Amino acid sequence: MSDTNESDYQGFEEDVNFLVGTLKESFESSDVRFFIDEQNDTLYIELEGLNEYSEEEIEEIASPILEIMDLDFDEIIILPL
Repeated sequence: MSDTNESDYQGFEEDVNFLVGTLKESFESSDVRFFIDEQNDTLYIELEGLNEYSEEEIEEIASPILEIMDLDFDEIIILPL
C-alpha cells in the first residue's frame, strides 16, 4: 500500500515539475520557483520576466497549458519573480 502512495506522490511531483518547466519555457523565463500551499490547496509559481507580459498575454499563454495539465489544485497562481 505504501508503494502505491509513494508512486502516486512521485507521479504528482513529476506533473508539478513538468507544469512549472513548461510555463518557464513558454514565458522564456530564466528562473522559476514554486510553492505548494497544502492547507489552501494552492500552487504558487513565480516566473522571472513575467512582468514583461500583459495580463491578457499571460492568460493566453498559460490557460491552455493549465487546462491540459489539469492538476488537482483549487488554485494555481502565477506571479512575477
